[in-house]
Amino acid sequence: MNELTTKMGLLTDQLVLWAPKLVSAILVLLIGLWIIGMIMSAIRKTMDRSGFDKDVIPFLSSMISVLLKIMLVLSVAGMVGIETTSFIALIGMAGLAIGMALQGTLGHFASGVMIMIFKPYRVGDLVDLQGQLGHVIEIQVFNTIITTLDNKKVIIPNGIATSGIMTNLSTNEYLRVDLNVAMPYEEDFEKVKAIIEEAIQKTPNVMSNPAPVVEIEKFDVHNILLAVRPYATTANYWDVYFGVYKNVKAALGKHNIRVAYPRRDVLVNNNGTFK
Repeated sequence: MNELTTKMGLLTDQLVLWAPKLVSAILVLLIGLWIIGMIMSAIRKTMDRSGFDKDVIPFLSSMISVLLKIMLVLSVAGMVGIETTSFIALIGMAGLAIGMALQGTLGHFASGVMIMIFKPYRVGDLVDLQGQLGHVIEIQVFNTIITTLDNKKVIIPNGIATSGIMTNLSTNEYLRVDLNVAMPYEEDFEKVKAIIEEAIQKTPNVMSNPAPVVEIEKFDVHNILLAVRPYATTANYWDVYFGVYKNVKAALGKHNIRVAYPRRDVLVNNNGTFK
């Protein structure tokens, strides 16, 4: 009985010694959480005014909130006498091991954060990422997902997407549509040019400003290669691409302009030999 009384007395003495620290730690924790809430509210408002994407704000806010709360918990633990040095070292070693194991994944994560912040491309943009041409349908933390023009779903890790040249075809208001038409050498260029320009004008969605261009690109072995360059918006690019080719083919046929193709003339001598 005396032993139990002694232990209860020691426990009471310890509680009396710990009570001020414990109360102070609880107050600091509560006040700290309130301050963190105020800070996060200010950060969210600042990011919103700065034009951050609505999908990025919750992502970054949650990361910052977790970091601040970890720092607060460590401070409170130190106030009540808990040794935090070894605890921090253990966390650091575990973080280093995990970081080395997930080095590639963390790189994709960092690239995803940079994409969401600096926005080299957005959802809906027509992009060329590492040779993959298509529309961006989703930007995830680790991957960018695009739908190619032949309706394939391509998942590109963000680290790979940002490691080379990124071409965003949706940045400007319009694009030049590069087409080629082969013209036989015996045809008159000005005549063929007028026919092609008329066909371009009849094609829907072709822009008038900048004006389409039809010029000689080069002299090939069997034909003259013409550069046909109409302009179109990003949304109408492929309609113009296929529409111009279709109308040019019909117009050339209507005016009896032969399609250029390789040919060989064979001459027969009077003695029946070929040359």
